[in-house]
Amino acid sequence: MTLLKFVDSASGKSIGAFSWYATHGTSMSRDNKLISGDNKGAAARFFEDWFTSTESNSSRSVPTPSNISKLIKKVRSIKATGGKPCDNSTSRSFKARKSDGSQFVGAFCQSNVGDISPNVLGAFCTDSGKPCDFNHSSCHGDVTLCKGRGPGYPDDTLSTKIIGERQFNKAVDLFMSATKELTGKVDYRHVYQNFSEIEVELSGKTKVRTCPAALGPGFAAGTTDGPGMFGFQQGDTEINELWKKVRDLLKEPSQFQVECQKPKAVLLSSGEMFEPYAWTPEILPIQILRLGKLIILSVPGELTTMAGRRLREAVKETLVSNGGGEFDDETHVVIAGLTNTYSQYVATFEEYEQQRYEAASTLYGPHTLSAYIQEFNHLALAMAKGRGVLQPADLSPPDLSSKVLRLLADPFPDSLPGGKKFGDIKQDVSEPKGGSFKKGNRPSATFWSANARNDLLTEGTFAAVEMLQGQRWIPVYDDDDFCLYFKWKLDNSSLYTSLATIEWEVPEEASSGVYRLRHFGSSKKAQHSPIEYFTGASSAFTVS
Repeated sequence: MTLLKFVDSASGKSIGAFSWYATHGTSMSRDNKLISGDNKGAAARFFEDWFTSTESNSSRSVPTPSNISKLIKKVRSIKATGGKPCDNSTSRSFKARKSDGSQFVGAFCQSNVGDISPNVLGAFCTDSGKPCDFNHSSCHGDVTLCKGRGPGYPDDTLSTKIIGERQFNKAVDLFMSATKELTGKVDYRHVYQNFSEIEVELSGKTKVRTCPAALGPGFAAGTTDGPGMFGFQQGDTEINELWKKVRDLLKEPSQFQVECQKPKAVLLSSGEMFEPYAWTPEILPIQILRLGKLIILSVPGELTTMAGRRLREAVKETLVSNGGGEFDDETHVVIAGLTNTYSQYVATFEEYEQQRYEAASTLYGPHTLSAYIQEFNHLALAMAKGRGVLQPADLSPPDLSSKVLRLLADPFPDSLPGGKKFGDIKQDVSEPKGGSFKKGNRPSATFWSANARNDLLTEGTFAAVEMLQGQRWIPVYDDDDFCLYFKWKLDNSSLYTSLATIEWEVPEEASSGVYRLRHFGSSKKAQHSPIEYFTGASSAFTVS
């Protein structure tokens, strides 16, 4: 991990930190149906909360009431509020953390992530529990049975939390020990290149070319983080006749493409497919940022571990050799992956020969990495020499904003059963045995709601946990928190009636006291009618 700490020069106060570490955001499996920032989002949440509590020398807890039994009697008189109208900004005032622009930002950035899985226990067959076939990541020839296991297996959420905590803990170590101040030039170089037709000069003056984009059968096999389709395996270099016929219905690859992509068998010649618009990008942005002796390479794809290592070493060598002393062994190069656009994976030439998933997803042929190294070296040389780069006027990515197909229909108008209001309780919080919830319990409530896509409540929240402090209800958790779940579904009784369930897994740091769950949402009576906003809260309950 590389961490860059930001400090306000006037006040000396830390205002943020960016860290780069390569691991896929696939701790949550495809079985998860809830929106999640995965392990990177978890790490960011933990880091920002840690910094805030450290700076203020406080936590989100409050003094513990001395008599829980009295509280239990009290909460039985605090009933659900029923649904009430509000406006489009109300939920923002119920955020546990206020977005006033002054908060510390902890960003967990991606790097050369191509072949890095957070599912660190390995891949196992779901039918037998035995390890998958190592070479093909399959079970008896079936990739759909081979799945990776995270450290919290079989709990995806726990795995996400553990991998997030590992990144958070390392970031804290680096943040607390960061003493080397960056000084020197702030600089950048940026250029667009057509990666489907780059001439690459290899060592020994041999010249090769990249290819129009294509995906191989190993791509269809997927990975242990997300298995693909039955009938394909990683490492396949042949396509059966049935799939060839299906492929050719879409687009039969040209002979040039077939030869250029070898040993990849062309399953989908996406670089030769242009209806209703290009299926994959050809013109890609590459960029180098300089902050003193920190060099950030913005790569529009997922480089494998070794591909990233080779790119970093090549760029550093170019800078050191041509920088006239500005760059030396202390120059540090990091890769910011999946940057500015997305163009699948980048494997090494040797990995390409094996045609596992990452190689089958390396779009522009066996020399894709060599092309990246060559073009980044051009930018590095220009930076080292203090020169600009020439950008051909006609070489820029197409503007497809007026052509993009939108297949997701707008939400249906919302409806309710007779006598109900949006935000009313359908199923209230159930009182637990003993009358009080413990740490690790999960109180929940279900509300009559509306389609959450009516308004995404940006900078607001769909769910909140409120704590009674004196005579006031104070929001202490919201849907930014790892412990709070917001689940939406259609009611079985009607196509247009929605239910929203809020579940709170009481965390260890939660204070004993009186709480309730609150829901925010928005509804539309008809397709083009104005959006109306609502809120409602559950009955109160105690945590001890």
